[in-house]
Amino acid sequence: MDLYEYQGRELFDRHGLPVLAGGVATTPDEARAIAERLGGRVVVKAQVKVGGRGKAGGVKLADDAGEAVARATDILGMDIKGHTVHKVMLTVTADIEQEFYLSYLLDRSNRTFLCIASVAGGMDIEQVAEETPEQVAKVAIDANRGVDEALAREIVAKGGFPAEVADQVTDIAVKLWQAFVAEDATLVEVNPLARTPEGNVLCLDAKVTLDENAAFRHPDHEALVDQGSVDPLEQRAKEKDLNYVKLDGEVGIIGNGAGLVMSTLDVVAYAGEGHGGVKPANFLDIGGGASAAVMANGLEIVLSDPAVKSVFVNVFGGITACDEVANGIIQALALLEQRGESVTKPLVVRLDGNNAEAGRAILDAAANPLVQRVDTMDGAAERAAELAGAGV
Repeated sequence: MDLYEYQGRELFDRHGLPVLAGGVATTPDEARAIAERLGGRVVVKAQVKVGGRGKAGGVKLADDAGEAVARATDILGMDIKGHTVHKVMLTVTADIEQEFYLSYLLDRSNRTFLCIASVAGGMDIEQVAEETPEQVAKVAIDANRGVDEALAREIVAKGGFPAEVADQVTDIAVKLWQAFVAEDATLVEVNPLARTPEGNVLCLDAKVTLDENAAFRHPDHEALVDQGSVDPLEQRAKEKDLNYVKLDGEVGIIGNGAGLVMSTLDVVAYAGEGHGGVKPANFLDIGGGASAAVMANGLEIVLSDPAVKSVFVNVFGGITACDEVANGIIQALALLEQRGESVTKPLVVRLDGNNAEAGRAILDAAANPLVQRVDTMDGAAERAAELAGAGV
């Protein structure tokens, strides 16, 4: 889960990192109140989860509360790379003498954590690494050791930070790692980490990504979710403990196992090219326990999407045998009818693996007019795409 800058700033503040005083506003009047509280010159920054805010006009200075109202009015409602600005963050300003860069992230390719530090902050770190790689230090972090003062000083030395700020950056590096671990983040980034003319080092930006798989350890993180940006179907699926992602297509997908569902998306997209360009409408992995209740919940979510014209249920029987899945599908349709959910869209079902023949026989015996059984994955994808194309 990506956080807005103001949320990251508040998180940094809780962990003792040096940030500027500020607040977040959703209206010009709220911006005025914050500016009056802060006093003096403030910066008004659009809160969107995308870069390039400054170039788009989403970052403006204001000398007093009156100007802060005008700047907030300018920014609220702006479209920045397809993201509408609903909030602005106001902070006091700081003179900048030098800009640095510091981050910790999960290095998936090397199965470890990584610190990236540079004295060339304020720019795209990828650009800096490409043009002047000697200005970017990358230090692998042993998860068992973490970042203590000794390693932090090594990071500062490798990053080439000036001696006069070495102690401050060392302290920030330790605290930033502590925040990274305590919040179960996959990324914490400060760009710029700025030195003022007075010699103080401040975190002038906060980019944070939290690991949603660790949400059960952080009930307070629920308050950080931007409910306005969450797809309502995804929210309903989450409430039912379903692994569902809404996509822009017409063929609903239900499968057991993330790898199988990903493959199903590919074959449906390929088959859809021949039927008006129809595409998968979702990712839904019901896992190994395809009970009637789980299948009913999955079908309810998928069929609730008005864009869905057909559903492809693709199951490879393993621990949960295909006959259990087939019974689950038939019972799920009955459960939906009992709930008052009118099921009218066709279902294409492909069963393979453990007890596949028994599962197919159960579906055939049920003779539900909405269920069409196809034995191969490619054939089922083709049929589901055909039905969706006809229904568009």
